[in-house]
Amino acid sequence: MTDYYELFGIPRSLNISLADLQKRFYELSRQLHPDRFMRQPEAERQRALDMSSALNDANRTLKDPIKRAQYLLKLEGFEIGEQGSKDVPPELLEEVFGLNMALEEMRGGDSTARPQLEQADSNFTRMMHEVGEQLRALFEKYDSAPRRETLGEIRGVLNRRKYIQNLLNEVHAELAPQI
Repeated sequence: MTDYYELFGIPRSLNISLADLQKRFYELSRQLHPDRFMRQPEAERQRALDMSSALNDANRTLKDPIKRAQYLLKLEGFEIGEQGSKDVPPELLEEVFGLNMALEEMRGGDSTARPQLEQADSNFTRMMHEVGEQLRALFEKYDSAPRRETLGEIRGVLNRRKYIQNLLNEVHAELAPQI
């Protein structure tokens, strides 16, 4: 597996300069572009295609802070799995119970639950903002002193974020006007 950080020649960190990443991406893209290898043997052309593809994957991953964090966790040996309903963060249990009831009511044609869903939308949006702030602080903490414990904290916050995002998606789907 290609190490995306090595590919771009940047240190493994969670906060990176996006301008520097873009500059390096364009430089490497020019060097590795498959058109530059059209007159080369098939093996060289295929290698250029593979490297160009890896470069695009690396760029997409590293320019997104969430994908970057998940990638670094994976590099460091942390499992990043699917969030299941059995993994409800304890502080969200009551809210999730109420949300599920409101969703059932709305799906059953009872529009009186709409205000409750709108409030849930507001609450989950606020929680996503708070999670973003927690991640920014943890990214700084990790970059200043890389420790596995900090990565474990980041993984926990990312799992919470994913769970909240899934709830937000459900609320948005139910609140969206039916066409």
